[in-house]
Amino acid sequence: MKVKNRHKRIIQEPIENVSELFKTLATPEDKIWPKDYWPGMYFKDGLKVGNQGGHGIIRYTVEEFEEGRSVKFRFTKPDGFVGTHELSIYPVSKRSTKIIHVLKMKTSFKASIFWLVALRWLHNALIKDAFDNVENYFSMESANKSNLVPKHTYSFWVRFLRDLYKPKKRLHV
Repeated sequence: MKVKNRHKRIIQEPIENVSELFKTLATPEDKIWPKDYWPGMYFKDGLKVGNQGGHGIIRYTVEEFEEGRSVKFRFTKPDGFVGTHELSIYPVSKRSTKIIHVLKMKTSFKASIFWLVALRWLHNALIKDAFDNVENYFSMESANKSNLVPKHTYSFWVRFLRDLYKPKKRLHV
């Protein structure tokens, strides 16, 4: 199955400011990734072309990287996901920036079912949370907390899937 999943949002900040925030992605100071709600994004040696990493059960390799502007990953796991996902920013005006996430892949039959039933829902919620983090970062920075984007409530299905895929704690015997 061919999958194209696209998210975009306009942030009311100049690209220079959003670019600085973008540089924190996958670092210990990450201000974009919603690590409080989702498995963290991790790369042993940071975001550099050729480095491998991922989040949760998703694994990928950095295929393209322009610091502060864009990063493109190629899936290596789960099996049956063949393609990329990319996060980029573009100036809209002197005072606003568009942030875009695009996932393009072909999936095997088994991976298609997994995408349609579970991962699509989780992916969409995660990306919305990441975009909320970007928007809220600038609202909090300007001390204008009235502009904070409310955290959306997850659907029953997303809550169920998050509980289902929550890492199991190991018992020490």
